[in-house]
Amino acid sequence: MSLPTPAPPPHRAGPVLCLLAGAQFLVVLNTSIVNVALPAVGQDLRLTPAGLAWIVNAYLIAFGALLPVGGRLTDLLGHRTAFVAGLLLFAAGSLAASVPWGFGPLVAARAVQGAGAALLSPAGLAILLAHWPPGPGRGRALGVWGAASAAGGAAGVLLGGVLTSALGWWAVFAVSALVALPGLVAAPLLLARDARGRTARLDVPGALLVTAGLTLLVHGLGAQGHAPLTGFVVPAAGVLLLLALVPVERRASDPLLPPALLRDRAVVTGNVLMLLLGAAWVATFFFLPLYQQNVLGHSPLEAGLAQLPLAAALMAASWGAGRLRGTLLPGFLVLAAGLLWLARLPVGGHLVGDLLGPSVLIGAGLGFAFVPLTALGVATVEPRHAGVAGGLVNTSRQIGGALGLAVLTPLAAPAAATPAALAHGYRRALVAAALAALLAAAGACVHLARGRAGSPPGAALPTGRTDTDG
Repeated sequence: MSLPTPAPPPHRAGPVLCLLAGAQFLVVLNTSIVNVALPAVGQDLRLTPAGLAWIVNAYLIAFGALLPVGGRLTDLLGHRTAFVAGLLLFAAGSLAASVPWGFGPLVAARAVQGAGAALLSPAGLAILLAHWPPGPGRGRALGVWGAASAAGGAAGVLLGGVLTSALGWWAVFAVSALVALPGLVAAPLLLARDARGRTARLDVPGALLVTAGLTLLVHGLGAQGHAPLTGFVVPAAGVLLLLALVPVERRASDPLLPPALLRDRAVVTGNVLMLLLGAAWVATFFFLPLYQQNVLGHSPLEAGLAQLPLAAALMAASWGAGRLRGTLLPGFLVLAAGLLWLARLPVGGHLVGDLLGPSVLIGAGLGFAFVPLTALGVATVEPRHAGVAGGLVNTSRQIGGALGLAVLTPLAAPAAATPAALAHGYRRALVAAALAALLAAAGACVHLARGRAGSPPGAALPTGRTDTDG
């Protein structure tokens, strides 16, 4: 098992943070960059809509299902080793996806990308936590990391459209491989070598159960409304496999999910609230473009450009949340207010009059909540468990998004395919997402009240600062 990664010299702190933020940008970029290119992929490879969905889902399922394993491997292999291995795997998958071999190889390459991301993301977060101890510095670093996540989502929509139009769909994958190359060169130079401690083994039965369980759960939830077998039986099987994980982990000498994490109130609270945030997050980025295209008649590129104010607000709020205290509760309240405002969704809506204001509020709420939630999920964790804790909090957001789509998509289903019926369905889904944000705000209130009543002086706050930071 690796020992804590040594902090970088002061003159390397900036470049290290740029490297980590760039890796997170790359991971999030690939959740959205392929979306605009899907019609071109389908035309070239003669794919059905179901086949096109697998090009998206192969990445998301592999990423979400393997995150706990990637986090545990980060702790076992060492932070730098896991980071470089994840980046190399991600680059290899990106390069393979850029070659038009056919549907099967493309889906396999996307799964390799997702596996690389599942190792890269928790490794990057573990390095950040090791380099920046609790205090104002960690808060600022997490703010930059969160802003990079927001930038990746926005850049994916724009780059996907530009690259597909100028070069072809293959370029959306090739650019990820090119972006990864400087990181592969810089990581061994900037990151300190992993210090080695006692030897531990990967809990293989636990890894297989959690990966299979999450794969079935995420895939089944994403298929709600398509096929009864896939939409209900498959996620139920996933839940059963995850329940079977409990006795297996109790008997394991080196469990995949250390019991101390599951007993940590801050870790549990952070992950539960991240589930709710993930549901509200996916509602915005899924239903808003549908409203713009299906009701307002915007093109995909116009819909992508219209989300730039939301992305800019998300980036700014993430950056600011790393420098401010107490943004968790206001973040959820602002998010709920933005979703309720957006839920007006008139049939003849306008970008400036009807979408701009609520989009900015939603982006600000997401950013103000996301950064302190990430900090809360890892704040009290021992350095030797930083990787698995980082993987767990990322998994919660992914599963929250899948749960959100499973619940909200039936609510948005219109009685008829008219613009008025579609808008009414999207309004129902956004109101339900706002209720999830309000439920998370209530949970944040309980957590903050308990923290004030029971935290000793100097205890970690959700932003990663301490009571003595002022």
